[in-house]
Amino acid sequence: MQRKLAVAFITLLSLAAFGVAQDRGQSSARSQERITREVRHELLMLPYFGVFDFIAFKVDGGTVTLLGQVVRPSLKSDAENAIKHIEGVEKVDNQILVLPPSPTDNSLRMRLYREIYGYSGLEKYALGVQKPIRIIVNMGRVTLEGVVDNESDKNLAGLRANTVPGIFSVTNNLQVSPQ
Repeated sequence: MQRKLAVAFITLLSLAAFGVAQDRGQSSARSQERITREVRHELLMLPYFGVFDFIAFKVDGGTVTLLGQVVRPSLKSDAENAIKHIEGVEKVDNQILVLPPSPTDNSLRMRLYREIYGYSGLEKYALGVQKPIRIIVNMGRVTLEGVVDNESDKNLAGLRANTVPGIFSVTNNLQVSPQ
């Protein structure tokens, strides 16, 4: 009888410990989802975050890693400062690259913007404050980042970018939005 009680007691303790561990795992996942939402919101609200900047991030527990390229050096520090205060963020690893200043790259950015967003098949992406197609120019090399509605829009943006004279290469990293 005592042995059955001991086995029952140990079983109950094991189940309780498993339940607590499972609750902690779910709580941790919810916390990470909340941090991800808040980081995304804070980055989108940065005042000088424009179509020629690309910032990505990943959340691993309490550590947020910032990635991407920006034109203004102040945007790199602004991005880091904006997410430091979020509850649950313990460390920020800022790996954002500040693109070198270049009048040639600035000219290419403007021509690319007109070529992509001014084209009738892609002008729907010009609506809104945050443009979904990001144009990154680094020493004449172009990278398109962001999200488009379908594969043909992705290909069309890449083709339009390739028509701009003075570009060495175009990398099309646009993602197609799942319907």
